[in-house]
Amino acid sequence: MFRRRPDPAAAAEAELVTRLRAGEEAAFVELAGRHQASMLRLASTFVPNAAVAEEVVQDTWVAVLRGIDRFDGRAAFKTWLLAILVNRAKSTGISEARSLPIGDAGPAVDGSRFDAGGAWSSPPRHWIEESEDRLLASGLRGRLESALRRLPSRQRAIVILRDVDGMSSEEVCRVLEISAGNQRVLLHRARSHLRAAVEGFVDA
Repeated sequence: MFRRRPDPAAAAEAELVTRLRAGEEAAFVELAGRHQASMLRLASTFVPNAAVAEEVVQDTWVAVLRGIDRFDGRAAFKTWLLAILVNRAKSTGISEARSLPIGDAGPAVDGSRFDAGGAWSSPPRHWIEESEDRLLASGLRGRLESALRRLPSRQRAIVILRDVDGMSSEEVCRVLEISAGNQRVLLHRARSHLRAAVEGFVDA
């Protein structure tokens, strides 16, 4: 029989968790650096805007710090972490849906760059200088992002966890608390929708 080789990444993360249990701040900083982007992406599938997603991530880390002694290591730390985040994000998303979302403060672009009718007084230079290939790539990315936003939240979460973060189907089932069969169906539907969006853009 072949003995499974130890996973260096898993061993390094286990060491970080041990150091976090001991109250080492540097371990928390490193774990946050490893998982922050994934957490924000996943939280954004349940809540209305980036600001609320950041609050969910902060609340999740607070819960992790308070409950780290309850982590038993049977699942990967990331799986346990994201399961906590999903529960927080769902609760926050429900409460946010009961009130109007608050927009970002201030305009994203200086108002003087538009004429009285709201059109650009002069287009941004880098837009003019972009190559056709870059415009096509940008258009395709925009189409995909738009299609991703239109997916139901659970399908969107599954695509992000599987195809962006590279998690296994078993890990995704634990994080979202769904069956393997349900995960396969939802992932197939989500990928089919995204593929149709890409094909529609390319064929246009």
